[in-house]
Amino acid sequence: MSLAVRFSEYGATDVLRVVDVPPPTAGPGQVRLAVRAAGVNPIDWKILHGHMSQVMPLDLPGGLGSDVAGVVDQVGEGVTAFSVGDEVLGASVTPSYAQSALADPAALVAKPASVPWEVAGTLAGPGITAWEVLGKLKVAKGETLLVHAAAGGVGTFAVQLAVDRGVRVIGTAGEGNHEQLRSLGVEPVTYGKGLAERVRAISPQGVDAVLDASGRGEIPDSIELAGGPARVLSLVAFDAAGSGIQIHMSEPGAVGAQALGDILALIEAGRLRVPIQRTYPLGEVAAALEVSESGHLGGKLVLLPA
Repeated sequence: MSLAVRFSEYGATDVLRVVDVPPPTAGPGQVRLAVRAAGVNPIDWKILHGHMSQVMPLDLPGGLGSDVAGVVDQVGEGVTAFSVGDEVLGASVTPSYAQSALADPAALVAKPASVPWEVAGTLAGPGITAWEVLGKLKVAKGETLLVHAAAGGVGTFAVQLAVDRGVRVIGTAGEGNHEQLRSLGVEPVTYGKGLAERVRAISPQGVDAVLDASGRGEIPDSIELAGGPARVLSLVAFDAAGSGIQIHMSEPGAVGAQALGDILALIEAGRLRVPIQRTYPLGEVAAALEVSESGHLGGKLVLLPA
């Protein structure tokens, strides 16, 4: 038996239970991981509350989490990419808020020894998304990118990937995160009323592209600053699709391994930092999700199931 987080109904964190369950068995084309770290992302508490039930229905009882890092302890038929004992990171196909999880080898990469478990467990979801959307926005060296929620999960990766590519980055965030953004090479501005004027004060010509990871209603200002909707992309403002902006929905794909490889190379070279705010044992999953939902974040939140 192994421990896993489960819930039998949608609701607040009080519906969560940490229970003993039989460990899953790796089927053909799968590996099983002894989970060492699982990143906590906003999508997880949105699923718990039922906000995603129309687009991501669950057969309850269910679990949470997909970002994962761990040690391969079982290999299914036909798998040649990894062996028992390999340390890996990426995305799981069964909930990662657990001591044991299954994964598709195509969604995993080897974990470098220099990358701590708590960092490795946070990379897949926000890191791959950031890498993908910069490609969709076609952000190039010398251009100016505006990132809403620049200190958030996806934003932290996006701003650093863009800066490394020679892009000027302006990031919206609360004042408490401005110094952190400056340390990453970002020019911070406070979100809220008057945002467009504050951006134009430091970039009179506007911006070339906008990544919205916030959903606080910045789309009209973003379209104005970018000179139109074509290079405005949102991860959350689905109701703004009719305005002509791009809407991005992350899906597992072949680019995941390439994105993770690029991100790991930057981490090992000291050109990308992943701040960890706090780690939690599995039994404190409710506290981790509540902090994530509060939005008072200065880094990543990670569960350590082992």
